[in-house]
Amino acid sequence: MFIANIIKCRPPQNRNPEPDEILSCQGFLEQQIDAIGPLVIVALGKFAGQWLLKTAQPISKLRGRLAAYRGIQVMPTYHPAYLLRNPGAKKEVWEDMKVVRDLLAR
Repeated sequence: MFIANIIKCRPPQNRNPEPDEILSCQGFLEQQIDAIGPLVIVALGKFAGQWLLKTAQPISKLRGRLAAYRGIQVMPTYHPAYLLRNPGAKKEVWEDMKVVRDLLAR
């Protein structure tokens, strides 16, 4: 397991990252993914899911649906910070993680 962020530094006042900030870090993340060669990527939250899957769909629509990024299976799901504010969503994330577990068991 390896944890990486879409952007490599947090924007001022902990605001959401702007598209140009995400793009400026894209090469670093792609190099990390290439070096690691993951079997599955779990995209935690809106920005990770949207960037990896090149979509503007909200995470509520993306989560739980397997997709692919450069031939790697991607499971978008809620960010841990969201779960702190919405503990009822933990069940959905657990279902997503069971799918990932089954993919890795194959």
